Amino acid sequence: MSEEKNTEKTEKKTKAKDTKKGVSFESLSSLDAPVSFWKGIPFGLQHVMAMFVANLAPIFLVATAAKMDAAQSAAIIQAGLLVAGLGTCLQLYGVWLIGSRLPMVTGISFTYVAAAMSIAQHQGYGAVAGAVVLGGLLEVVLGLTAKYWRRFVPPIVSAIVVTSIGFSLLSVGATSFGGGSGAKDFGSWQNLTLGLISLVACLAFQLLMRGTAKQLSVLFGLVVGYVVAIFMGKVDLSGFANLQVVSVPHFMPFKLEFDPGAIISFALLYVVSSVEVLGDTAALTKVGLDRQPTDKETAGAIAGDGLISSVSGLFGCLPLTSFAQNIGLVAMTKVVNRKVILSGGLILVLASFVPAVAEVFNSLPQAVLGGCTIMMFGNIILSGFQMISEAGYTQRNITIAALSLTIGIGFTQVGDIFANFPALFQSIFASNCIAVSFVVAVILNAVLPSEEHFLSAPQHQEA
Repeated sequence: MSEEKNTEKTEKKTKAKDTKKGVSFESLSSLDAPVSFWKGIPFGLQHVMAMFVANLAPIFLVATAAKMDAAQSAAIIQAGLLVAGLGTCLQLYGVWLIGSRLPMVTGISFTYVAAAMSIAQHQGYGAVAGAVVLGGLLEVVLGLTAKYWRRFVPPIVSAIVVTSIGFSLLSVGATSFGGGSGAKDFGSWQNLTLGLISLVACLAFQLLMRGTAKQLSVLFGLVVGYVVAIFMGKVDLSGFANLQVVSVPHFMPFKLEFDPGAIISFALLYVVSSVEVLGDTAALTKVGLDRQPTDKETAGAIAGDGLISSVSGLFGCLPLTSFAQNIGLVAMTKVVNRKVILSGGLILVLASFVPAVAEVFNSLPQAVLGGCTIMMFGNIILSGFQMISEAGYTQRNITIAALSLTIGIGFTQVGDIFANFPALFQSIFASNCIAVSFVVAVILNAVLPSEEHFLSAPQHQEA
């Protein structure tokens, strides 16, 4: 008995020492366990590093398409850091019915990139900002009423949406790889070399590293590409000359414009994003907490994304959503403690007040970004394929997926096919394969018979 007591005492002492040295796994894997803020910072920083690049890449792409000057681009990159941090804090702890109160990290969504680029080029960036603000309020309503509509969006529709998002971004990645839209040296050997070096660096890091370090492969590729670009003379460093040490993000740097086509286009994408959040919330609770999300958590997650997206629009930035990269990190590490992830959110907020952070990304050559993001976009497509597989390869699902993707992607590549449609219809659908695929999928899901009827052959009547 004395030996057992001594063993227990030794174990307790060891655990106490471990707790003093760092943070116990039990605390990290619990939502609300008491954890020292300072000791939790490394784990929170890890979450920031996993999403940092993906958070700013959409802004960079849209800013380039909108032909913003350096000051405007830096301003919305700065705002992107602020709203990502605030959105993470909102999702972690919530306000009223808004916020999931789960270990959810938010960032600028790629879902809206293709539409935002098109609207920015044709209607101006003010129309983008206006659509972001109004669309965010719509998503708040969608979140609070999720229990009434979620049954109309089955897994196959969600899968088609994710797949079409990936396909819509392929041309964006390829354009960046070549040097960016409108670049005088587009497709030059210098740009292609930079893109290739960045891509190879990403792949090498992902193959050679182990564990959570793999999450930093894109960041590594960007650093390598950036350094090489400096030596090649492809980086404009003039923006660092008169840089302030601390700067407050600008509120409403663009005048809000409310273009009907832009609003409807973004409204459809907000519906799409709400569907994505349904899946993200389910995935997060499964891998992190080994359970299904409650209706309150799901509704709060969607409404939280909507509210912070509206705030983002007021700062001239793009809509936000929960980040799949961080869900993957939770799956790998099992770190779900809200205090720990809160430290990551606060790091993002603090970074938004340091203009040098925004300027580094603002001076990043498009080819470097293209080399790193093109793999991201491919992964989105594969995630969509995986979701289609999980929905099931029934004859009904195959028909819905085949028609939706064919019409959505095929028709929008030939924009003239919509020439006889009203101007408003063209502005929403002519170049937006996500919206077309989503609408076609929803209609087919509503009108097609069940799988049993779908497979049943008509009986021949005897003469």
